[in-house]
Amino acid sequence: MSKTIVRRSAQPTAALQACGLPPILQRVYAARDISSPEQLETGLKHLIPPQQLKGLEAALDLLEQALEQQQAVLIVGDFDADGATSTSVALTALRSFGLQQVDFLVPNRFDFGYGLTPEIVAVAEQMQPTPKLLVTVDNGIASVAGVAQAQQAGMKVLVTDHHLAGNELPKAEAIVNPNQPGCRFPSKNLAGVGVIFYVMMALRSRLRANGWFERQGIAEPNLAELLDLVALGTVADVVPLDQNNRILVQQGVQRIRSGKARLGIQSLLEVAGREHHKISSVDLGFVLGPRLNAAGRLDDMSTGIHCLLSDNPGQARELAQALDDFNKDRKSIEQGMQKEAYSLLESTEFNDDELPWGLCLYNADWHQGVIGILASRLKDKYHRPCIVFANADDEGREIKGSARSVPGLHIRDALDLVATRHPGLLSKFGGHAMAAGMSFAAENFDDFSRAFDEVVKELMDESSLTAQVLSDGELSQQDLQLDNALTLKSAGPWGQNFPEPEFDGCFFLQQQRIVGERHLKLVLSTDPAGLHCIDAIAFNVDTAQWPNANARQVSLAYKLDANEFRGRVTLQLLVSFIEAVQN
Repeated sequence: MSKTIVRRSAQPTAALQACGLPPILQRVYAARDISSPEQLETGLKHLIPPQQLKGLEAALDLLEQALEQQQAVLIVGDFDADGATSTSVALTALRSFGLQQVDFLVPNRFDFGYGLTPEIVAVAEQMQPTPKLLVTVDNGIASVAGVAQAQQAGMKVLVTDHHLAGNELPKAEAIVNPNQPGCRFPSKNLAGVGVIFYVMMALRSRLRANGWFERQGIAEPNLAELLDLVALGTVADVVPLDQNNRILVQQGVQRIRSGKARLGIQSLLEVAGREHHKISSVDLGFVLGPRLNAAGRLDDMSTGIHCLLSDNPGQARELAQALDDFNKDRKSIEQGMQKEAYSLLESTEFNDDELPWGLCLYNADWHQGVIGILASRLKDKYHRPCIVFANADDEGREIKGSARSVPGLHIRDALDLVATRHPGLLSKFGGHAMAAGMSFAAENFDDFSRAFDEVVKELMDESSLTAQVLSDGELSQQDLQLDNALTLKSAGPWGQNFPEPEFDGCFFLQQQRIVGERHLKLVLSTDPAGLHCIDAIAFNVDTAQWPNANARQVSLAYKLDANEFRGRVTLQLLVSFIEAVQN
């Protein structure tokens, strides 16, 4: 796969230049469309107020009635990190408001699939006590049949979600979703956990105004204590970090750093070998998120939710260890699937230039809980939309696919076009711009693969198959300093659509060696004599190409990092792209 480095170009505004920020930060922020210091504010007082959320008042009516009448409430979640944190936020807040009968139910992805389905409603009906109110978190906007089934069974339904709405909305008693038609809430980027956090903030305000806490003799809860959960779910769900989301994430990260995180998150950090006071927003996505997600991928997300809810140190540690074990198993399964996928591609008649633009792979033995990760890996390697399929049932009659896309192709729109042109080919599908899921009869795999490739070729142009490495430009010798690495690390939170600063440049290669199995350890310099040396590391390189004895200079894309070893902190470059310079 070819890659090209593209430099962002933006000049800091006079307002940014006047506010005393280091020049390197001015440059980075300007490239992320920051024009004034006010856009960098991360205090809670700068959050968008909840009043513009469509359906909010109806939602508060339902929840206030449930509290006043002490109704049984059931939270119906999702089996990913956003769903787990959303469920934990809803349960913790409602219990702190004085609701005595509140429980949760998360569909097992292997038995029930996603969302509030009629089958999940049937399970809810058997619970004791039978819930009077169902509250969906991180799902529900597409649950037309499930909502109808719940209402037929005598339950009311409050949908809280953030996913895009389909052609038909469920007829729930209330829907809160910034992406539903007619919602004027300015930020459309809230994760599921952000939506339910907003609902709980608004509910607390109403209860305060109505004197609920005084009447019940309950101390008014501090909902800021939930922000570690909100930050984790927001980053793990890879939603764009607009200013509103950056506020939520930064406040949560600060709680974790100060040692105020809940026991479950503290325990997850401990089993991962991370110190809480050094945690960053990036760690939420790459350290905590995968461990939480592993439960939903391989077993049951209830393990993750119980970990997040635990107030017992021993139990929290035990559950965190179980999640860590799930994650190790997930990695092992994923590595095996990757080898099989690459072998499958190598055994075909295609080379990299002849691969389908829309790449579909199916193996009956692949684990359906891991196909999304494999699709993401293939998408990164070949830089084209990828869909990976596994059996959806023991008989192999139906298969389930998980899709990942690249910039330039809205994957859900592509699937919609396939479904329109080939009625009956897809059983069901859903998703958003960069990720989607679908299922259909196994016998339709070849027909679907051809149809999908045709649509991708129609919607994309060839330039989109070349991966772009977006760079914040070149750094001078004076910029390559530990202080700048520390400044950038603390200047986030960084995440989707507000990426960590990355730079590019040419360096002289002084030393190179493989450490571990596939990591390239480098010593670089900015001058041919090697007077100014810098350590660097590139993870998971192609060992058929590196080390390269013929390389004297290299072109890199890299991030500045502070490397701590035996109590000494030094500058290190984290290399994301390396190419030998032809002399």
